[in-house]
Amino acid sequence: MAKEYEKIVCRNKTAARDYHLSEPMEAGMVLLGTEVKSLREGRANLKDSFVAIKNREPYLMNCYISPYSHAGQFNHEPERPRKLLMQKREINKLIGKVTERGFTVVPLKIYFKGAIAKVEVALAKGKKSVDKRETLRRKTMEREMERDIKRRR
Repeated sequence: MAKEYEKIVCRNKTAARDYHLSEPMEAGMVLLGTEVKSLREGRANLKDSFVAIKNREPYLMNCYISPYSHAGQFNHEPERPRKLLMQKREINKLIGKVTERGFTVVPLKIYFKGAIAKVEVALAKGKKSVDKRETLRRKTMEREMERDIKRRR
């Protein structure tokens, strides 16, 4: 069986910098037609977005999907809450972690898996500024080591 094609629409680049990420999960999204067309054009932004749980249902909040250019008056609202489709046990797991241990749920990327739009979410715990500096220092050292290895070849 062939592996399904994945086209990444957008990534949340600040999530790895600002949070300790754990347990990534895949979720479907309830979208309007113009939102899907806009996503296919790659016009989305996850910068300040998060997942909120209302009435035991997860919603993607503050995710900006640009209005579709050819839609006219029947366009969607760019920052409306979008319901996420997950299995009940995954939702219960998220609810438990968020309420008990101070985790938050952060979207990492929006992508198409075949013809279906998906969002990857992960449990996240906020980093302190010291942790952020340590992460940055580690990345810089790894980058310099890669440069040295290339130079020696």
